[in-house]
Amino acid sequence: MIRVQHDTFKLAQVFTISRGSRTEAKVVTVSVERDGVKGWGECVPYARYGESLDSVTDQIESVPVDITRAELQEALPAGAARNALDCALWDWEAKSKGVPVWELAGIAKPGSLTTAYTLSLDTPENMRAAAAKQAARPLLKIKLGTPEDLPRLRAVREGAPKSRIIVDANEGWEIETFLDIQAELKHLGVALVEQPLPAAADEALAGIERLVPICADESCHTSEGLLDLRGKYDVINIKLDKTGGLTEALRLRAIAHSEGFGVMVGCMVGSSLAMAPAILVAQGADYVDLDGPLLLAEDRDVPLRYDGSEVSPPEPALWG
Repeated sequence: MIRVQHDTFKLAQVFTISRGSRTEAKVVTVSVERDGVKGWGECVPYARYGESLDSVTDQIESVPVDITRAELQEALPAGAARNALDCALWDWEAKSKGVPVWELAGIAKPGSLTTAYTLSLDTPENMRAAAAKQAARPLLKIKLGTPEDLPRLRAVREGAPKSRIIVDANEGWEIETFLDIQAELKHLGVALVEQPLPAAADEALAGIERLVPICADESCHTSEGLLDLRGKYDVINIKLDKTGGLTEALRLRAIAHSEGFGVMVGCMVGSSLAMAPAILVAQGADYVDLDGPLLLAEDRDVPLRYDGSEVSPPEPALWG
């Protein structure tokens, strides 16, 4: 039996990126129950990729109730729907066999990770204050992607002078803007720039001088298109809602490493259930951005445990 429900989690505060603002996280929760054993998965439909709660639900409900994880990879395209069902099938298999998912996947036992903490787009003054509140965190990620970004970045650096910084432009810049501010990004100690240009325009990144490493997010979904990113990006951001689940995420990570890409593991704004499988992918990653639950005012009944910026692997009662 496959069941689908829509859940809403209130955010701790308004979360803003260059595309808009939100006050809650709306997710799709999937359960797979067979032989008295139940597995769980979660996804976050993303309008940027033409997804909605209803479209994702329709996709999940279109597959046979006895579908296997291998069959799922062909039955649904990469995206949020396949992610939730793939992760639920991993969880079900682990629980039915009495072994953890990491053992099923043939990877090392996961340990705790240091995650970035995201500051949403705001005025320079408000971003300085937000950064100051989080200044003890070793890694901050800030949302930019507007014509007035440098004052915001400078304000964040003033508020958190010791933190490493990831800048996420969410496709908000043009190549001229990026080239103009790249030296300042380096001067301000930015460790990584995520998706500076629209995915459809990222050919302009090929061959340019890199003062700061560039990470592909919207330009990278699965292993199929990975080789097209060579020469344009140094790092790829693996998100399970883009890869269509843990199965393809592990494959993408392996191929990325073999091709010399750095790896970042990120997330949409979701609950601990969405983060739990990504913790397996994030083991050994260069950058980890699994802070979704830290942005929520409420979470799952058995949430992930965060100690400052350290997140521990999930308890079996949550997933895995």
